[in-house]
Amino acid sequence: MQSQLSFSKQNQTGTLYLVPTPIGNLGDMTFRSVDVLKQVDLIAAEDTRNTQKLLNHFHIETPQISFHEHNTQERIPQLVAKLLAGKNLAQASDAGMPSISDPGHELVVACIEENIPVVPLPGANAGLTALIASGLDPQPFYFYGFLDRKPKLQVAELEALKNRPESQIFYEAPHRLAKTLQHLVDVYGEKREAALCRELTKKHEQFLRGPLSELLEWAQQSDQVRGEFVVIVSGNPNGEQETAAKPDYSNLSIEAHVDQLINTGLRPNDAIKQVAHLRQLKKQEVYQIYHHLDQN
Repeated sequence: MQSQLSFSKQNQTGTLYLVPTPIGNLGDMTFRSVDVLKQVDLIAAEDTRNTQKLLNHFHIETPQISFHEHNTQERIPQLVAKLLAGKNLAQASDAGMPSISDPGHELVVACIEENIPVVPLPGANAGLTALIASGLDPQPFYFYGFLDRKPKLQVAELEALKNRPESQIFYEAPHRLAKTLQHLVDVYGEKREAALCRELTKKHEQFLRGPLSELLEWAQQSDQVRGEFVVIVSGNPNGEQETAAKPDYSNLSIEAHVDQLINTGLRPNDAIKQVAHLRQLKKQEVYQIYHHLDQN
């Protein structure tokens, strides 16, 4: 067991602060977040150009370093070294909470392994902001984020989720919204209640609520399919009974789980990606286990 006292004077390293940024309205930046960004030695930003606009708005002069999905393996050792040397760092994504849809999680894990304090700051989150105004049951809820872009994999993901009793939270880009809604109608049924939440906290914020069939019709015909979307779908009230008939992967090894998906027609790499998503593991980890590669 590891115990972290975030603000102990006995800490021998720097601290990693996870700083949320606004999802649209700059007025949602907290006083504490501004103070931390001013006080740390370095800001690890998903997109330094985007974050610079935020820093300029709040007159923050702290230097930045890029930290995104394409340089994660290179950057993490560098950032951990700075923290071990006593530097304080902030990690910020383009919008919302770090570590949700960006590489922040890997940095958090690396810091925990080195006993470096990781301090999260509360702030804006698109999924929860949408959920509480959706009109659907706010609890329990199941956050999924982005579905796979490949149609076959996306349908497989939805098949695994359709009987869950919780309200479900998805993120989707405007150019893929109609196709994703079509898959939701095909898998969940056209009568399942849902909400589309667009341009949250911005001037053109919009909520569309109704059965999936009506939301699909709007997405196919409207000229307002712009901005990032949060899609909230109501849970299946009969989920517990229907789930009993679903394939149960909990007793399968990772190798057997991948093989089972391959037998349904998926390519090995796609099956590995699907297993990683369903089990909330890294794709590389599943790949190494499946191919019996040395993980050290």
